[in-house]
Amino acid sequence: MMNKLSKAGLSVLAVLFSAIPAFAQPANGGNATDKGYGYLAAVIGLGIAAGLAGLGQGRVAGSACEGAARNPGAAGKIQILMILGLAFIETLVIFTLLVVFLKVPNP
Repeated sequence: MMNKLSKAGLSVLAVLFSAIPAFAQPANGGNATDKGYGYLAAVIGLGIAAGLAGLGQGRVAGSACEGAARNPGAAGKIQILMILGLAFIETLVIFTLLVVFLKVPNP
């Protein structure tokens, strides 16, 4: 099963890498859709960052609740560490948003 899965994954990667020259800029400059690809990439990247941050925050909160349930005496320390971890995760999404604002081409 793993062999078939790795072959399928490598096939998908081969197709994706072969499609890259299709998006190359033409020699005579560019057209109006060049900016659209920058916006599309920014939206997809920000969506992936926000989605994965949401998954990470859920995992942090779940683990903190489990830790507090196992050891109620350490709930205060666990809560402080959980809030600190959530702040770090959210900071990564804010940095991604900052990069999107800085790197997306102006209209």
